[in-house]
Amino acid sequence: MADAGIARRDGLHIATLTRADLSDIVHRKLGLSRAESASMVERLLYHMCHSLADGRNVKISGFGSFILRDKGERVGRNPKTGIEVPIAPRRVMTFRASQIMRDKVAK
Repeated sequence: MADAGIARRDGLHIATLTRADLSDIVHRKLGLSRAESASMVERLLYHMCHSLADGRNVKISGFGSFILRDKGERVGRNPKTGIEVPIAPRRVMTFRASQIMRDKVAK
């Protein structure tokens, strides 16, 4: 588990921060029960996911923005055969880190 907000290290690599890690951090920092901490993390992720699914961008100050963008139909090419193939319009999500986050990651 992450220790008070610091990611674990597995050998030379930093391990992935998971929902369980986030829940454990909330439990330690705020003193909530483990069940309440897990529920808080789940509710936060639920609201973020549903906002994005409803077509709304999500912006978290000091962290970054999850931005939805509609891409139009375009023509692609099968690299193996060279045949042109239409690519259907779709909605994509991108993440843009805040300047604060970019500065922290660069250190």
